[in-house]
Amino acid sequence: MESTQAKGILICARDGGPGIRNIDDVLRDGYSTSGGLGLGLPGVRRLMDEFAIESELRRGTVVTVRKWLK
Repeated sequence: MESTQAKGILICARDGGPGIRNIDDVLRDGYSTSGGLGLGLPGVRRLMDEFAIESELRRGTVVTVRKWLK
């Protein structure tokens, strides 16, 4: 009997940093707070099937992503 449950990978990344003031900014290609290329979070969002980000100033950020097997 074949299983009907979807299979994939879930990644949850947390930090206790300063938080993100404007999430829309960090999800825009080319935006960087560290002088980098500004492709990190926008690239992750494009690669994954599900993407969620939550951030609270002075408390940190949680990024949760899922990639499902086809």
